[in-house]
Amino acid sequence: MALIIQKYGGSSLETPEKIKFVAEKVVKEKRKGNDIVVVVSAMGKTTDNLIKLAREITPFPPERELDLLLSTGEVVSVALLCMAIENLGQEAEGFPGYFAGIKTDSFHTKAKIQEIQPARVKEEIEKGKIVVVAGFQGLSPENAITTLGRGGSDLTAIALSAALKADRCEIYTDVEGVFTADPKKVPNARLIPVLSYEEMLEMASSGAKIMQSRAVEFAKKYNVVFVVKSTFKEGEGTMVKEVDLKEGVVVSSVSLDEEQAKITIFRVPDRPGIAGKIFSALGEANINVDMIVQNIGRDNYADISFTVNISDLEKAVKIIEEVKKEIGAEKIIPDKDIVKVSIIGVGMMNQPGVAGRMFKALANENINIEMISTSEIKISCVIRRKDGEKALRILHREFIET
Repeated sequence: MALIIQKYGGSSLETPEKIKFVAEKVVKEKRKGNDIVVVVSAMGKTTDNLIKLAREITPFPPERELDLLLSTGEVVSVALLCMAIENLGQEAEGFPGYFAGIKTDSFHTKAKIQEIQPARVKEEIEKGKIVVVAGFQGLSPENAITTLGRGGSDLTAIALSAALKADRCEIYTDVEGVFTADPKKVPNARLIPVLSYEEMLEMASSGAKIMQSRAVEFAKKYNVVFVVKSTFKEGEGTMVKEVDLKEGVVVSSVSLDEEQAKITIFRVPDRPGIAGKIFSALGEANINVDMIVQNIGRDNYADISFTVNISDLEKAVKIIEEVKKEIGAEKIIPDKDIVKVSIIGVGMMNQPGVAGRMFKALANENINIEMISTSEIKISCVIRRKDGEKALRILHREFIET
């Protein structure tokens, strides 16, 4: 008998028919003699619709109340899936995330898990029940409902797998696994059978929407091996685990992040401590900064550009407007008309010339690069939004198809 954690995303639960299908899949696994814990997302576009509803009340909903509202989406999925499971003759017990013992910090909308106390989940497993847990949510030290950020149900599933010492963790989605690029944008994209945590993490942070990056970080930290596979098609999917460095494939995937925005601060005083004030203020607001470029100072002034998630843009601009007054900068220009294209692969570590190939391939198609960042296994470029999909196909052809 194995303990299996299964996570189903919103696209797998968007209709009553799909919920019934998932219930049949879960019950089939239970009847093999396995213990099952299911983590669910909200149905379809429920979360987006709830955010839209909140913004019809106020343009800037208080984050505490927004979390309370958004948490209802997953609870609906829990209740409906439990009903479907019980209709098939199997006992089920449903929990909101906070009843499942998921304790977080106090940062609303992007809370981080501090600990998991899964005693109640274990009790119901021991009774032979299928346990269904609402993903994406937890409870703060102040006993307020929190949410874990976009894709937070992935994090719930991985964290429960670690806490319960599960034998398998399966992430079910609407695609067959992880591909070398988004197959909707690159027809020649190929399924990747095995990925390292590092590659999956870089893909998740570079725009691939398969997994939340924090979930992959958690999996790596606690050595949770997981598989990404299709809810509706049979197949092995993609296994993500620790992988030894092997020679051969240099670039394993190409990704496009269309959720980035750039902020440029002009005529920033070029003296020690100024950059610290800017980015400390953003960090205190729980805003993640991705890429940063500062030009060479002239006349004791410099310009600083950086990127944030587009959902954080308005909040970031408000914060920087206040900092600008304090430091005496000239002006701020936000820019939504950018994307980030990246190439990723553990094979890049020992292969010179990869960056040159990337830049040359983009230049040959007259695509201008505005910002560059690198790590051992990733190179990312900020380009104009109109060039995004074209750049994705060019780089896939350059590194994957050849």
